[in-house]
Amino acid sequence: MSSAIPIDAQLGLSQNGLMVSPRLHPRTIEAVKERADIVDVVGEHVVLKKKGREFVGICPFHDDSKPSMTVSPAKQFYYCFSCGAGGNSIKFLMEFQRQSFSEVVLDLARRYQLPVETVDGPQQEKLKQQLSRRDKLHRALALASGWFRAQLRTDAGVDALRYLRETRGLSETTLDQFELGYAPDQWDGLLKHLQHVEGLAPELLEAAGLVVPRKGGNGFYDRFRHRVIVPIRDRQGRVIGFGGRSLDGSEPKYLNSPETEVFEKGKHLFGLDRASSAIRKDDRAVVVEGYFDVIALHAAGVTNAVASLGTALSSQQITQLCRCSDGKRIVLNFDADGAGVRAANRAIGEVEQLALQGQLELRVLHLPSGKDPDEFLKDHGAGDYRALLDQAPLWLDWQIEQVLEGRDLSKADQFQRSVASLVALLGKLPQSAIRTHYIQQVAERLSGGQGRLALQLEDDLRQQVQGQRWHGRSTRHEKAGEASQRERSEAEILLLYLHCPSHRAGIRQELRSRELEDFALQHHRLLWSGITDLEEGNLGSTRLEAISRGEDRGDELADLDLPRLLTDQLLLENSDLVTRLTPLLEPDELQRVALSRPMDQLRGTAAMLERQKSHKRCRHLLEAWTGQRLQTLERCIAVLIEQEKDEQSAPAAEIEVDMEQRIHAMFEDLNAEALRFQELYYSERRHIQHLDQQRCAGYASDTSSTPAASVNG
Repeated sequence: MSSAIPIDAQLGLSQNGLMVSPRLHPRTIEAVKERADIVDVVGEHVVLKKKGREFVGICPFHDDSKPSMTVSPAKQFYYCFSCGAGGNSIKFLMEFQRQSFSEVVLDLARRYQLPVETVDGPQQEKLKQQLSRRDKLHRALALASGWFRAQLRTDAGVDALRYLRETRGLSETTLDQFELGYAPDQWDGLLKHLQHVEGLAPELLEAAGLVVPRKGGNGFYDRFRHRVIVPIRDRQGRVIGFGGRSLDGSEPKYLNSPETEVFEKGKHLFGLDRASSAIRKDDRAVVVEGYFDVIALHAAGVTNAVASLGTALSSQQITQLCRCSDGKRIVLNFDADGAGVRAANRAIGEVEQLALQGQLELRVLHLPSGKDPDEFLKDHGAGDYRALLDQAPLWLDWQIEQVLEGRDLSKADQFQRSVASLVALLGKLPQSAIRTHYIQQVAERLSGGQGRLALQLEDDLRQQVQGQRWHGRSTRHEKAGEASQRERSEAEILLLYLHCPSHRAGIRQELRSRELEDFALQHHRLLWSGITDLEEGNLGSTRLEAISRGEDRGDELADLDLPRLLTDQLLLENSDLVTRLTPLLEPDELQRVALSRPMDQLRGTAAMLERQKSHKRCRHLLEAWTGQRLQTLERCIAVLIEQEKDEQSAPAAEIEVDMEQRIHAMFEDLNAEALRFQELYYSERRHIQHLDQQRCAGYASDTSSTPAASVNG
């Protein structure tokens, strides 16, 4: 087992005070490499000055009279052009402080408060075996890639080669550059070659995703058959998997390697090994959907393109791209169909907060006529494509266009739906000149160019956007203690979901019915996103959505060991987050005892969260209500009394009744906005009373299996 290091071991001391060198777990080393920024580390010991995209300083490793050391934040590398010293953050500190590798890693881990793990004895041997196994998998995949390439040049590969040359229009240079191949229409061609010629065991080939066990348990067969083969490589250029394109129309059209010990789709980008230098040079990454889109773009000279391996762009993939680009500029060029739009929106959701804070520039390009990059390049060429890239709209402009696309704003129902969607979108923007700019822009679009109407719409949109933001992550209407209460409540719900697996479907339905799926705290949002990704990977997004709506029992949700899967995933992706979420992933005995009545606890906790949201809305509405300037009855009477003289011919009783009605109607008309806020406020107060009843009923109930839907029934 790996173990945490006590403080004396972190300092490199044994019990007798002698220096020791603990064997560090690779997770710790990778976490330190990811976290330690080269500019911060070198900048503590050398005065650095910005020069273009890099930093320069006096080299400390030789008698330097002028700045000859360059530090690159994009490459996370330093190099001295005089003495040749160079390396990463760890190498710099080893040379500068004359410390061992382990000592430097431990110091950096302590500095960044990263968990430290060691391996000793049997665990060390097991780790060596694991590393050796990964080497064997990489070798098997490399041999398979070579065999696929060779098959493309045989008689069996004639059709595949014709498809690549004529249909795809790829040159010999491009075929060689991406090492494209062909899987023959045989059940065990690759299996026989790797087993009998290379001496590899079928079990190893199965672990590499190259072969599939037969249903009867009698042997294996090739996963890829009669397909064009595209090798997938990691950042180091090692083959980690394959994509296969069908040649005879059989489904699926594209078949990818399964996830293995060396291939996790959400952690890799197709083409990044070749595109990273071009991304740095252009200071922009282009993300497309398919392998052949990347290949076509590289062949046309647009070499900063990568693909997301058939999955929605993940936060980890986006982080990799940002490290290649100083300006952190990303352009999404997904297909214009429904699936492509959904993929773009999901990718936007991953980086929305970074984009809103100005830490990332995200743009979306949809090519004319719904074409993908490969099709567009055949008709127009690289110059036109680059021109469209330069004109690609920012993500928010693109989302606004998506809301308005196909809507007939002359029809009241479509106009109303458009306004509601746009208000929800603009409500994400912080109070700034940017929000003002977009409100004006949207008002102009909705008005159809009518100036006076645009001004009225702008004012109305501004009020609605202000009303929309009460439920966001702003703390303006939050009282002391509510943040900690919200954190405890969200943590309770996540604890229930992780450790009461048989109730997961009911919990999802409860959260959906109360609109509580968007957790307020970032670390809770990240955990929920990780849970959802794991469940979608096993059940599919359509099935998970049906479970949330109560249309599917979702029994399979209980089969997932989420705490273990999430811990393994987060250790690789975000070790800081693991430390913060440990109480949820590994609850103590007292916490487990509190899970004895999960659905009762869920209803009470969910009602508490919803009640807190309602209280914030009440404060917002009360502020908006009191901010209105009321027109008094006296003012209404003064306006109407002038009209009384013209109505003297009518009977006195009729005039009196008519005047009362008109005063009342004018009062309501002049104060419509204030009265609306008043009505909403009291409606929200009644809802809070209802939630209090639900909370009490939930905690007092003796049952724990009532469906979530019955709470609101």
